[in-house]
Formats: sequence, structure tokens, C-alpha cells
Amino acid sequence: MKFLLMVYTDDELLEALPAGAFDQMMHGCITHADELKAQGTLLGSEQLEHGSTARTVRVRNGRTTVVDGPFAETKEILGGFNLIEADSMEDAVRIAQEFPWIGTGSIEVRPVRDFEAVRRRVGA
Repeated sequence: MKFLLMVYTDDELLEALPAGAFDQMMHGCITHADELKAQGTLLGSEQLEHGSTARTVRVRNGRTTVVDGPFAETKEILGGFNLIEADSMEDAVRIAQEFPWIGTGSIEVRPVRDFEAVRRRVGA
């Protein structure tokens, strides 16, 4: 099964890290990701630019609005993601716990829907 690990970070916690700690965490994260990729567990990953660079677009009652920043008002912002292959939700959670960002935010683990099955179901 595929799972998306969405990495949320808290700027206040990141800024409170001692000098060099962020780079050390990032190094550990990258080398761990390389190991997971070599095992065939990590299918893809990306780090996102800060949430302040985002725009949220929506249409309501025929009117389009574009708002600066992420939609949710929260301390934690989406900072990146990892697409993994795991045997179960429990296995995916275990893998998420191995990333350092759980100490400065959170990682949401969500199963990826089989989009090809949806495509077949709707005849697209």
C-alpha cells in the first residue's frame, strides 16, 4: 500500500533549535530517506517552500478568490511530504516516527487511494 507522510513544522520550535541543529536534522533526514529509497520503501519526497509563499485558490458561488498563505490558521504548516510503500498503516506510522520532524511539528500519515480504480469506476 502507498502512504503519504505529510510533514508539518512549527516555526517557533524550529527557530528555538540550537545553532546547527536544523542542518544536522536535515542531514539525518536526507540520509535516512536515501536508505528508504534504496530499500524501495520511499517512492518520492519533496520539501516545500515556506507556507508564506503559498496561495490558496477557491471558487464559491461562481466567484474565484485567491488568498495569500495556507488556508488553515495553525501554528504548524505543511513543509514537505514523503510517498512511501508500506505493508500496513502501523508500518507506515513506524516509518513516520523515524523522521526527525516529529519533534518540531507532526507527520500526518494518510493512505493513498488507488486512483486507477477510481478512474475505472467512473469510466475515465
